[in-house]
Amino acid sequence: MKIKSLLLSFSLSLFAIFQLFAQQLEDKVYKDHIQSVRLFPAGVTFDASIDAPVVPLRGGKPLVLVFDDLAFDPEMYRAKLIHCDADWQKSQLKDNDFLLTFNEFNIQDYEYSVNTRIPYIHYRFELPSVTKSGNYILQVYSQRDDSDVYLTKRFMVYEEVFKVGASIVPPSQTSDRSNSQQINVVVNYSAGEVTNPDGQIKVLIRQNQRWDNAKFLAKPTFMNESSKILRYESFDGGNTFDAGNEFRFVDLRFIRANGVNIANMRVEPDAIFADGNINKPRPETAYSQYLDLNGQYIIETKDRPGGNPEIESEYMLMTFRLAVPENTDPIYLLGSLTNWGKTPEAKMKWDSKMGVYTTSLLVKQGWYDYQYAHLINGEFDPNPFEGSYFETENEYEVLVYFRNLGSRYDRLVGYIYLHPNRRRL
Repeated sequence: MKIKSLLLSFSLSLFAIFQLFAQQLEDKVYKDHIQSVRLFPAGVTFDASIDAPVVPLRGGKPLVLVFDDLAFDPEMYRAKLIHCDADWQKSQLKDNDFLLTFNEFNIQDYEYSVNTRIPYIHYRFELPSVTKSGNYILQVYSQRDDSDVYLTKRFMVYEEVFKVGASIVPPSQTSDRSNSQQINVVVNYSAGEVTNPDGQIKVLIRQNQRWDNAKFLAKPTFMNESSKILRYESFDGGNTFDAGNEFRFVDLRFIRANGVNIANMRVEPDAIFADGNINKPRPETAYSQYLDLNGQYIIETKDRPGGNPEIESEYMLMTFRLAVPENTDPIYLLGSLTNWGKTPEAKMKWDSKMGVYTTSLLVKQGWYDYQYAHLINGEFDPNPFEGSYFETENEYEVLVYFRNLGSRYDRLVGYIYLHPNRRRL
């Protein structure tokens, strides 16, 4: 009986560990005092921080992680890398299969905030280079306890083995042509040892750096074995996305004046509060073209020109408000600022006194894109609030994975970033 109890306890412990680890293979912040987490290729332009964390295996820019800790004293943070398969499960590779050094890195580059009402420490970490392509998780933890995870971020490393082409076209289904965008993909796999294209090659498309609505293309619509060509030109909507609308935004670069779409700014001795304009649904309005960040955000302050916005920007409590009748379907705030609806603050609450839905987030000074959406059957639907127009400017990425026969991991052998008619702020 005692042995059975021990075995049951051991099994439950293993299950709990597995569940905890499985939850960590995604973009997530696990501690409330960790804010403004971004991972991007190093760059000198002001908008480099909103580029996707995707780099070539050789000769590319290093990836940089930045985040703030709302604390007075620095913490001994460490980082490690986890190699994943195409479906973001841990691969069978050992650490020394993709790294030339020991898989534990100290995060030692940090700065204190300067004259801010809420003190914080800004951390910066340049990721080490790896020797294998594919999907990776960057895991940050405290001290040497890698079970005490503070944040995880996904990134991808690709090698140019297959030739990949892609284009945005009107959807094959006529009914979707006014509100959707179809991504056609062509893959030339002649440079690989492919005997079973259906089983060895996976193609994924994502829109505006989102994972919640990313699409794996099931089967090619055309295959030519002699020329080693695969075409994905689906007629059933398998590679079609809702085009959506240009993102709403708030300009929080000022604290002494109201930025664009800010109704009220209150500066207190120890805190700052901002209220956004009361938003209304716009599904039936005509499409209007303007610059946005495709759901991302940029840290910037106009109150201290010439300074370093990463350590001189203030934190504030920003309240978003949406004027719609109370209903049973929950409403969420979407965008990179809520990890595309996954943070607890993303879910909006009904304010019976004002007759609006509201939510408040602690954010750093900058420019923030967002949209509203219903959560229905586990999927976000912004169309009732935002509308959807084929003309909308979106960014798309096509990722092609390949697994050699007998291999222990999925290689990322092709990558394309689509930004036709690119209009960034």
